[in-house]
Amino acid sequence: MEKSIDDLILDLKDDDDFVKEEAIGSLELKGEEAVEPLIAALDQRDKNIKLGAIEVLKAIGDKRAIPALVKTLEDRNKWVRQEASTALTTMGDEAIEPVIAELDNPKWRVRGAACWILGALDAKEALPKLEELLNDESSFVQYGAKDAINRLKDE
Repeated sequence: MEKSIDDLILDLKDDDDFVKEEAIGSLELKGEEAVEPLIAALDQRDKNIKLGAIEVLKAIGDKRAIPALVKTLEDRNKWVRQEASTALTTMGDEAIEPVIAELDNPKWRVRGAACWILGALDAKEALPKLEELLNDESSFVQYGAKDAINRLKDE
């Protein structure tokens, strides 16, 4: 019997890596049908569910996931934030404006992640704002802005 999307999402937190990989593969095959439940799974408490959901959303590449992935940049878990950042770098131009908006986020981790993402997305339209962040109170944000600026001006 084929497992439901909800059951597959629950399998993302299984202790058995084979069960997790099977769930990830099955969810990827479900494609668009799995996107909304995977977006909802980003609100779960379990980091393994979030990490698996992000991996599948990245593989599917559905742009509906962008707002939820941006919101996930504020997650308490650094691995979840990092994976959300990586996923956003694969979402193309549609991710640029929502990520630029995060350059004003009160949380330095989010601002820093946004800098990195924008550099990876080749978002030249973000240059003026990134240049402002060279004077951010956080050295993490300053470094991210500098790195992004260098990447954008290098090409």
